[in-house]
Amino acid sequence: MNLNQNRAPIKDALEEFASRRVVPFDVPGHKRGRANKELTDFLGKQCMSIDVNSMKPLDNICHPVSVIAEAEKLAAAAFNARNAFFMVGGTTSSVQAMIFATTKCGDKLILPRNVHRSVINALVLNGAVPVYVNPKVNRGLGISLGMSLEDVKKAIAENPDAKAILVNNPTYYGICSNLKEICRIAHENNMLVLADEAHGTHFYFGENLPVCAMNAGADFASVSMHKSGGSLTQSSFLLTGENVSEGYVRKVINLTQTTSGSYLLMSSLDISRKNLALNGKEIFKKIAELAEYARDEINQISDYYAYSKEIINGDSVFDFDITKLAINTLETGLAGIEVYDLLRDDYDIQVEFGDIGNILAYISVGDRERDLERLVGALSEIRRRFKRPGTGMLTQEYIEPIVEKSPQEAFYASKTSLPLKETIGRVSCEFVMCYPPGIPVLAPGESITADIIEYIMYAKEKGCFMMGPEDEAIERINVIH
Repeated sequence: MNLNQNRAPIKDALEEFASRRVVPFDVPGHKRGRANKELTDFLGKQCMSIDVNSMKPLDNICHPVSVIAEAEKLAAAAFNARNAFFMVGGTTSSVQAMIFATTKCGDKLILPRNVHRSVINALVLNGAVPVYVNPKVNRGLGISLGMSLEDVKKAIAENPDAKAILVNNPTYYGICSNLKEICRIAHENNMLVLADEAHGTHFYFGENLPVCAMNAGADFASVSMHKSGGSLTQSSFLLTGENVSEGYVRKVINLTQTTSGSYLLMSSLDISRKNLALNGKEIFKKIAELAEYARDEINQISDYYAYSKEIINGDSVFDFDITKLAINTLETGLAGIEVYDLLRDDYDIQVEFGDIGNILAYISVGDRERDLERLVGALSEIRRRFKRPGTGMLTQEYIEPIVEKSPQEAFYASKTSLPLKETIGRVSCEFVMCYPPGIPVLAPGESITADIIEYIMYAKEKGCFMMGPEDEAIERINVIH
């Protein structure tokens, strides 16, 4: 098979299919857009014409043998992986597939607690038991860091029967653990390594960036191509290393992934892989330069702090992703979410997220220097207009959990609903989180403490978009009966 990265086999097959003007007596029922003029006018004829069903000329995502198989081999080569699987359920589906492929009910998984909710959702579904390595915290920034090697070694020593270790590479804030050394230690102890690289696609193609999971020796990596990779939202890759069975992983993926894979999503993965393989080095060099420019400008404004490699400490911050523009806002007297709201509502600037103490502006090659100048100007004006004393502000983004039950046991337990303030000391049956970033403040099986209640109430007051419980107002929480 020709592994020429100039090729985009799914795109080519779709163009060939469109040229044949096949009469459709299959699904989807919009029949290349003819059945719904308003939708076609909105999305465009080109989009609707390639929203097609699996068929012999276009292959099948569940059992690829032709164009999808070739596209996956091209992706594997581009990412230096043994295998790459096209995922159309977001990186949530990639994360859950690698957990399902390595653990079952009762198995232990070593992981940091500051994981995306998709990780803990997987444990709810398959019954694996988390062994948390609580990340260190930078109190000044109010953010959780990476995994300390000593903490990882301690978790392994205390849980030699654990099946795998999951690592964020990087965190939402751009912080990386010593992934290569974690892989070495894990493999010495017969454990697999799973990397959540939702925010690390560019590590595979840029220069002077942290090590990517496949080069570090990880066994699995979940890669959000739709973030820094440029593909359509909800498209992702699951990468696997040398010691992982392709057939078994495919079987696990097919337990939950749709049998009606979207060719819009798959072709976007195919074309974006081609673009990164051919142009990624230049693309991410430009992004890093834009981020550095913005950091320099923002750090000349009093009270903001756009951090970078200076926070590296060789352990819990082993490396830092310089393409990330994370900005601490606490010295302005404003929570990150307040700055986030002001940027959107008063200045028509939409950043990725705001939390208790930080905002994250996601930069891509589509950004321009003048866009960043507008962001810098808006931040300066927000400080001038809204700066206030920082009294009464929370700074801690991460609260160490007290785990009483496994996520699955707690989620499906008999439950009772109590007012928020009456739940202290009880065990939660559900999640509470700010989204984004989607890292649970509280997860099923964890004890509810006064600090957690204070955090939830503060985040609600500041305007964080909170989700998780059955009670959408988060005035009540389901606890074990």
